[in-house]
Amino acid sequence: MAEVLSVTADSVARCQARAAHKVLNQVVLPGEELVLPEHHDVDGLGGAGEQQLRLNAGARPRLRVVCGPGLRRCGDRLLVTKCGRLRHKEPGGGSGGVYWVDSQQKRYVPVKGDHVIGIVIAKSGDIFKVDVGGSEPASLSYLAFEGATKRNRPNVQVGDLIYGQCVVANKDMEPEMVCIDSCGRANGMGVIGQDGLLFKVTLGLIRKLLAPDCEIVQELGKLYPLEIVFGMNGRIWVKAKTIQQTLILANVLEACEHMTTDQRRQIFARLAES
Repeated sequence: MAEVLSVTADSVARCQARAAHKVLNQVVLPGEELVLPEHHDVDGLGGAGEQQLRLNAGARPRLRVVCGPGLRRCGDRLLVTKCGRLRHKEPGGGSGGVYWVDSQQKRYVPVKGDHVIGIVIAKSGDIFKVDVGGSEPASLSYLAFEGATKRNRPNVQVGDLIYGQCVVANKDMEPEMVCIDSCGRANGMGVIGQDGLLFKVTLGLIRKLLAPDCEIVQELGKLYPLEIVFGMNGRIWVKAKTIQQTLILANVLEACEHMTTDQRRQIFARLAES
C-alpha cells in the first residue's frame, strides 16, 4: 500500500511540473517544480524531449544549468522559492544558460559574490560588525583590507560606510564580507568617504542601473561631475560638487524607477537647461 501511495504522489508531482521554456517571462509561484531540457537539440528536429532535471550523482546531463536567485535544488528536483517572473540568460560556451526568478522584494538577502554597501555598527575584537540590510549583520575582519597587517590596521570607525563583497552567504551562517579581491587588491572597495549622500532604493532599481544597456548613469554623468557607488543591497552613495547637485541626483535616481525613456529624457533636458 505504501508503494502505491508513493508512486501516485510521484506521478502527481510530475504532472504539476512545468517546462521552464514554456513559462519564461511568466509569473511562477513558490513550490512549483520546473522541468528543464536535459539534452540540447542542435538542429531543432526533436529527439530530445523535456525531462525532469536530475541533480544527483547518477544523472549526468550534457548541459550545465546554473540556478540563480529564486530557485533551489531540493534533492533531484528544482523548486521555485520566490514569486516573480522566470528569466533565462542565453547559454554560452556549451552551457545550458542561467535561470532565475526576477522578483520585487524589500529586504535584501545576502548572496555570495554581491558587492554591497554596509554601515559599521560595532567592533568585536578583530571583527567589525557591518549592517548590510539583511536579517543579521555581516562580519568583516580587519585583515580583509588591502595592505592590512597586525601592526598596520585599517582606520575603520563605527558609523563608517564600507563597500565590500560578500564571500560567505549561507542561511545557516552569518554573512562574511571582504574589501579585497582574489589578488589582494582593493579594486575600489574599502571605506567610503565621509562626504556624500547615502540613500536606499528598491532592489529592482539597482539591477536596472547595473544592467549593461542602462543609459541612466551615463546621462547623469553628463549633467554634473559625480562619484557614485551602487550596492546590490539597495543602497546608493552619491557625491557631487555641491549639496544641491547631490540632492538633485538622488531625487532623479529614485524617480527613474517608474519613468519611461521619454519622461527621463525630458527631465534630463530640463536639468541641462537650468
